[in-house]
This record gives sequence, C-alpha cells and structure tokens, in this order.
Amino acid sequence: MNLNKRILGVGFLLSGVALTAQGQSRPNLIYVFADQLRADVLGYAGDAKAVTPNIDGFARQAVNFKNAVSVTPVSAPYRSCLFTGKYTSSTGFIINEINMNPNHRTIAHILGDAGYDLGYVGKMHLNDQHHRSYKPGPERMGFDGYWAGYSFNHESYKAYYYTDGENGEEVEVDLKGQYGPDVFTGLAVDYIKKEANKDKPFALFLSWNPTHDPWVKENVQEHCYEKFKNTQFELPPNFKNVPDKYMDRYPQEFFDGDSAWKESFTKGGGYQETMRCYYSMVNSIDEQFGHVLSVIDSLGLADNTIVVFTSDHGEMFASQGRMYKLTFYDEAARIPFLIRYPKVQTEGESDVCLNTPDITPTLLGLMGLNEQIPQEMEGKDLSFILRHEKGEEPAFAFMQGMGHTYQWKDGFEWRAVRDKRYTYAKYLRDGSELLFDREKDPYMTENVIGKKEYASVLKKLRKEMTGKMAELNDEFKPCTWYRDHWMYKNYSIKAAAHGEFGPLPPIEPYRTKD
Repeated sequence: MNLNKRILGVGFLLSGVALTAQGQSRPNLIYVFADQLRADVLGYAGDAKAVTPNIDGFARQAVNFKNAVSVTPVSAPYRSCLFTGKYTSSTGFIINEINMNPNHRTIAHILGDAGYDLGYVGKMHLNDQHHRSYKPGPERMGFDGYWAGYSFNHESYKAYYYTDGENGEEVEVDLKGQYGPDVFTGLAVDYIKKEANKDKPFALFLSWNPTHDPWVKENVQEHCYEKFKNTQFELPPNFKNVPDKYMDRYPQEFFDGDSAWKESFTKGGGYQETMRCYYSMVNSIDEQFGHVLSVIDSLGLADNTIVVFTSDHGEMFASQGRMYKLTFYDEAARIPFLIRYPKVQTEGESDVCLNTPDITPTLLGLMGLNEQIPQEMEGKDLSFILRHEKGEEPAFAFMQGMGHTYQWKDGFEWRAVRDKRYTYAKYLRDGSELLFDREKDPYMTENVIGKKEYASVLKKLRKEMTGKMAELNDEFKPCTWYRDHWMYKNYSIKAAAHGEFGPLPPIEPYRTKD
C-alpha cells in the first residue's frame, strides 16, 4: 500500500461513517498537546489577537486549570513526567536528547492492562537522536498499540513518522511537502473512527509540533498566516533590553553580542514576523483541534470520552530578557490545561496548583482506575476536583530546572515553588533567590526577596521547597554531576534520585559522544 497516498486521502469528511457509541462503561481518553504553547495566547484566556474559536468553545465545556504549570518547562523532561507521574529528579530526564529509562510503569502500561486500546500519534521526544524510531517494546513506554510517532522535528513541511508494517516491520513515512500536523490529525481521526466501532475503550495521545520554532513563514500554513499579516504586536511589559544572565540558550540571530536585542528584532520586522508566525501556528492547531472535536461529536463519543487540551510548556518571547523556555517565569512555566468529561459536568475554572506529575494520577482517578495508581507515582490524584468533591489540594507546584536545554553545561540549574499567589526561585550557580508577588506584579518584574513585609512568605516558601526536595531526594546538583552519576554512555538514563533502575538495562544510545 502507498502510505503517502493513503494519508493524503484521510481528510475529515464523515459521510458514510456509522455514528455509533461504544457500549463500554470506562471512558475513552484523548490527550491532545501542542509544543511550546503559552497559556495566555488563546482567546478564552483573554488574548484579543488570537484566532482560536474551537479551543475557546471547548474551554466553555471544560474545566480550565488556570494555575497549571510544567514541572520542567522543556519538551522531553515534561513528557517523562507526564507519562510516569513522577518528578524530573525521579525520571532522571535532566536535559533533552537523552534516552528514557524503560523501568517505569507509565499511564500506557496501566491503561493497557485495564483493557484499553492504545494509540500514539506525533512527537515523542524520549530518545537521544532527533531522527530515530521507537521500536516495539520497552522504548515505547507501554504504547504498544497503534503507533505513528517520531522523536523530534519542527519543520512542518519536512515531516515524517515511523509506524508498524503489516508484519510488524518498521516503516518510515516521508511527508515532505505536506503539512505534517494535518497528516497527524488525520491519522488520529482515522484511529478514533476505527475505535468507535469497538466495544472496548481506547486512549489516544496526539502530540503536535506547533507552536515550536522555527517561527518563519515557510513553516506555517499560508491561510493561517494571512489572518495575521497586518497584525502589530507590542513588546511585552516585562521586556528587558539586557539578556538574562541565567538564560541557557542565546539565540544569536536576535542578539547584538551579549548586551542588547538587535534593533532589527525589537524595532524592525524580526519581532513582528516572529509573533505573526507564532499566532499563525496557534490558529493552525485550533483548526486541527476542531477536526478532532468534530469527529468525537459526530461519532457519538463525547459523553463517554475524556478530552484534554494542553501543552508541554510555554515560550518567553523577549519577556525578562529571555527567549525559549526552561525557566520558572510564567510565560514559559504556565500551560493551558483544559479537560472535558460530560459525565461529571466538567465546566468552569480551578485555581488548584496542577503540576505535570499530577496529570496521570488525576486521569487514572477520573477513569475509575485509582486503585491501579502505582505507589511510585509522586503526583497527586486531583480527580476529586473534577467530580466536585472535597479533597486535599497541593499547596504549591514544585518545579525543577536541572540543567541546560540539551547540553551537559553547568550554571543554569534552579528550583522553584509556585503557589496561587507567589513564585519563589533559587539558582544553584550563585545561590541567588527571587520572590515575586504575582497578585500585585503579574509580569514578575519586581524581586521582593529583601522586603520586610514578605519575610514570613519567604520563610514559608523556603520551607516548602526544602521539604519537597527532601521528599524527592533532590540534591540540587550541577548538570554535569547528573551526567556523571545517572547516565550510561552520556545519553541513556541508568539512575535517578532514588538509585539505579532495573531490571531492564538502559536503552543503548545511538549517539555516544558529546
């Protein structure tokens, strides 16, 4: 079969499809997540420039976790914590481009054992090379059903994925020239249609590459770009002319040396074009999400399907003198998190401090699988919130910046505590501390660490951070310490804060040199 031709013919037309509802009692799960999508660039979040009608409509039917954060705001560490319900120090996923250890019991293992069909479509990013497949077995972390995934690629018109052939052989599908997210959404829609005719539940994870850079016109759909070609974007209120010295990645194309943003970026076309492309990508994933919602409704699956829309982390875009992610500032750390499950009337807002390790226990609890949540999972089951029941909320979200985005470089490590009002953070490099009162200072421009009126708050947050680090055995080491103590051949995780993993050996890295 010509896979490329088959994919091109997927489309989103539902004519001729039997509109059936499944008979099983356990809910389906469709977990949709974008890459590098900020929490505040969506219409329902108050952004007047955003064109996100499908996400906005979904938000009116869902619970909006407005304090949701990414435990480590960078792609691969987030994914390791999402699937395992653990903190970064317990997965050992310190930086991008290393191999996940297979000795974890993930949400996929639990759902598979509970009788769910499993599907994974799109970016996985849990191994050491961008263009590398995930062979059936431990590397897929329990996603042993339908597979159409890849490790890392953000050039949407040069997309590809790996899948399993009819005899279990590995098949690479080249999508060059097609818009990758369109294809991946089509594959997801195909999967949902197929599963709708079965009398057993399914769980599908759909991971899109937008809104990740490169933010250039060649990487967005033209009809989306047209909506923003004349839009003007203001610099953020917390823009800083001098780059943050703690930033791990300096985008040289945006900087004039190390002292100031280039005139062409801030006052010329660079910033404007970057934001136009970013918002075009946001509009694109809104359209993709609309296709997914349409097929759910048309097949009569909505009432018995939990749908999550979220992101792995945000993006700074010149706020605080920074670009990219991997920081505790809200632009990078906060994520959209919407969850809809009509059976429990999920509507409204929650200000609970939802952290990445809480997601899997919460989903399992909502799916009636709370007894199957492994003791080793460190997040909290917050499904009581969605059921409108009473329960103990976490007092804060603890975040971990354990190194550079993708290199073994020291000097960028931090830890942070974020509660409903304050963010407290500490850098390892020089011991410097930051405290922000987000209620009075939502853009986090004033460090109030030395103000007397915040002394009791500071004492409380320090104690909370120290206690959480002790609980997790998080020793707050330099990045290269983890490489030397937790890695096998530099790029495969063999150990984490609670010791060496076993019995499965570390995944053999393809890349063995720095």
